[in-house]
Amino acid sequence: MSTYMEEYKRKLVTADQAAQLCESNVIVDYGMFATKPVDFDVALAKRAGDGLENVSVRGTGSVLPVPDVIFKDREQQTFQYFSWYFTALDRKAGDFGLAAHNPFNYHEANLLTYDPARQFAHLIPQIWCAQVTPMDNQGCFNFGLGNSHNRGLAINCDIAIVEVNENMPRCLGGNDEYVHISEIDYIIEGSNTPIFSLPPNPEPTPEERKIAEYIVEEIVDGACVQLGIGALPNCIGNMIADSDLKDLGIQSEMFCDAFVKMYEAGKVTNAKKAYDINKSAYSFCLGMQETYDFLHDNPRCASTNVLHTNDPARVAMHDNVIAINNILEVDLLSQVCSESFGLRQISGTGGQLDFVIGAFHSKGGKGFLAFSSTFKDKEGKVHSRVKPLLTPGAVVTVPRTQVQYLVTEYGKVNLKAMSTWGRAEALINIAHPDFRDELINSAKEMKLWSRTNRIPF
Repeated sequence: MSTYMEEYKRKLVTADQAAQLCESNVIVDYGMFATKPVDFDVALAKRAGDGLENVSVRGTGSVLPVPDVIFKDREQQTFQYFSWYFTALDRKAGDFGLAAHNPFNYHEANLLTYDPARQFAHLIPQIWCAQVTPMDNQGCFNFGLGNSHNRGLAINCDIAIVEVNENMPRCLGGNDEYVHISEIDYIIEGSNTPIFSLPPNPEPTPEERKIAEYIVEEIVDGACVQLGIGALPNCIGNMIADSDLKDLGIQSEMFCDAFVKMYEAGKVTNAKKAYDINKSAYSFCLGMQETYDFLHDNPRCASTNVLHTNDPARVAMHDNVIAINNILEVDLLSQVCSESFGLRQISGTGGQLDFVIGAFHSKGGKGFLAFSSTFKDKEGKVHSRVKPLLTPGAVVTVPRTQVQYLVTEYGKVNLKAMSTWGRAEALINIAHPDFRDELINSAKEMKLWSRTNRIPF
């Protein structure tokens, strides 16, 4: 490390000094998920109203602590906040008009940030700042829990700033898991705040357990597994850990908590994968501290950029890909919404469509979109998640042409290439029984139903 210490000292600044680099009419990128800067954010927020104007601050999956630039500048005199993927924090900010969503398919993030033709130059930030591990002996700062598209942002922005946090796990690559001291402009030695972690997942509901059973019985030895965000995917992972399955592989944008249990149970070897053999490939982690400890310096896991994990063509190179993701609602046309309640943004497209497509094109692969058949509103009224038409304003995350398996506690159906009538019938069959007659009547009105057209395709 001594080789780089002089350069390190030259580039060392305080958070307040780094914040002074920001000018009006720029984009400032905050990395993604748990790599969001803390000290730099606090310092930047202090500049609200001091002559700065039209500063766009952009994150991906914002986590605690709440970004000061959002709630210390509620009048948006200086800052406007954007997020590539909404978390609970982003949703709450969005409810107050303090955050806006940037829709995209997750695998495209690297294509947007590594852009030699500069056709997406308007998306490249002028300033990038993210939390990283301390510098190693080779002059490298590891991105830790948020590889994703951090490197592309860091090397293509005008001013690259790292905020060092000794608590950040060092997540081995893979690829693109680091930035070198020669590639950055400034270093902030942060206050080493605890890295954001999730509480333990709640116990799965009976409905989630049944859904998990339907899916786990479809998994074969040697399958390559992707699990999305939420309690249900973790429930499925835990059920896999208790199964007789063996030689499983992992390729997933997110490394979730259940993967640790799968490792501990001896289910994961990655021996049957087409590439990244013997390693679990992932692009970020958002989980419990125990999961972060598992990933730290673990050579069995490979932190990679998100194009590597999510490109549908690359996913399809593995045999028997099993992709499992949550959805919010589906209509009788089989259009799937996974990211909004009407006009209210809940999450984002993320990598769901990437893995639905990739799994279908994998030899023996299956893409599962899972959901409990009903939900309760704030007044306790029960609603069906299978609807005649999507809620007005709801976003189509997975178009009907790409949907493969849909699963509720009442069964699973493979809709690929089914007729419109066949799809409507199949969906009604996995809807909650209390809503089936109502859905049949709606299907008739939509000319999607006839008692003489009970056909299997």
